[in-house]
Amino acid sequence: MRRDVTVSLDVRSDGPAELVLAIGVADPLAGHERFEATQDGDALDVHTMEDSHGGRLHVLNVQRGAVHIDYSARVEGQAPPPDIDAMQEIRYLRPSRYCESDILRPIAVAEFSGLTGHELLAAVSSWVGTHIAYVTGSSLPTDGAVRTLLSRRGVCRDFAHLVVAFLRALDVPARVVAVYAPGLSPMDFHAVAEAAIDGAWYVVDPTALAPRQSLLRIATGRDAADIAFLTARGDLPVRIAELKVLAITDALPRDDSLSPVVLS
Repeated sequence: MRRDVTVSLDVRSDGPAELVLAIGVADPLAGHERFEATQDGDALDVHTMEDSHGGRLHVLNVQRGAVHIDYSARVEGQAPPPDIDAMQEIRYLRPSRYCESDILRPIAVAEFSGLTGHELLAAVSSWVGTHIAYVTGSSLPTDGAVRTLLSRRGVCRDFAHLVVAFLRALDVPARVVAVYAPGLSPMDFHAVAEAAIDGAWYVVDPTALAPRQSLLRIATGRDAADIAFLTARGDLPVRIAELKVLAITDALPRDDSLSPVVLS
């Protein structure tokens, strides 16, 4: 499978700032990748860092004014499955800011008691997909799994948070992943959950908005706080003026929603 992704991002900074972007694919494989940033027609220096959860960050310093960022990558084939170590199992079992698994444990036990393995993943995915309505603009960036459950609506980030919270409440390590999603409409960055079962990470996406087999990992973390595509450090605001995301594949697979899928 070949996947091509592009991002065009325009931001405006009201003063000097450090921008940290998580838009690069986690593993570019063959290395067909380009990241360019300009301000007032001049190229900006870009520093690449490895993220502690996996994936890569692009860091650049900007001055007051408009900044344009172009990113593109072509990925052919599948990345090797990510390993699971003891520290990951501990990290991704703990409650986090947006995945309040400690609060949701009684509900998780009541709904999914007795289920294990891939049967549990399928049940949680089906429950969230059935009980939560996908409504664009219905949630705040600060909403967590508890608020999503109470409001019964949200977007992909909220669906992923609730899945992760339920699974952690049942002692299954789980995490949130930002991905490129060929087949997604309208096109944007997408968020899914990932769960550790039988020594491997399996993707769970109750939104069913794009085939899981086509997804391409960008960033991984405990919740949305770890996978934000743009963060800024400075005394004055940085605003997004325009964002365009495109992800395509040479062969869009069919997803039956029940088969176990390992994320690239």
